[in-house]
Amino acid sequence: MPKKYGVKEKDLVAAHVVTLVLTGKLRSGDRIDRNEIADELALSRVPVQEALVQLERDGVVSTRYHRGAYVERFDERAVREHHELYGVLNGIASARAADDPTVDFTDRLAGFLAGLRAGVESKGFGADAVGFRRAVNDQYAGPRLQAAIRASTTLMPPTFWPTYFAHQERLLPFYESEFAAIVGHDPAPARRACEERATVMGQIMLTELIRRRVIPPSPNGDLSF
Repeated sequence: MPKKYGVKEKDLVAAHVVTLVLTGKLRSGDRIDRNEIADELALSRVPVQEALVQLERDGVVSTRYHRGAYVERFDERAVREHHELYGVLNGIASARAADDPTVDFTDRLAGFLAGLRAGVESKGFGADAVGFRRAVNDQYAGPRLQAAIRASTTLMPPTFWPTYFAHQERLLPFYESEFAAIVGHDPAPARRACEERATVMGQIMLTELIRRRVIPPSPNGDLSF
């Protein structure tokens, strides 16, 4: 595997394991073979072990004494939970932004929002979405909250979204609502916009994972949160 400069080896391993889960090559309860992953990525076992420790903290794998690491439960409930946490945590930062927005900050957000509006039919939408979210979190989320947000996104890799282009029109209104709430100094709607956007993201991911037969559909066919 070619080395990606600037990316920690343990992060490469973690991303690889998550990809195996999201493609159905690893499923709930499967044992993770450390040696096999190290060989596949041409790495030592050290970053593999470091990645598994990180993934256990993030709720993706669990380790059993003297038995190894196993994929945690990965089903509709797990997907919903990751997105629910993501929405709540981002909502905390967004509510703080709405409580005390600066002119410079809102100007930056306005720039990202303009990019989102213009890029709704292109891959550029994703870059501006990341920029919008990062602008809020960098300025209004402390180190502990930022760490929790990063952990909540482990099963929501950016590489997933370019495969599903129709999501952009569905997500744009939530960025519009969040921006309006921040500019209007209204924390509750800012928080709610984050939570509702995360719910829709979860629905999108579930639909795609079910289509790919990575996880089975709900018995009642209901994907509502």
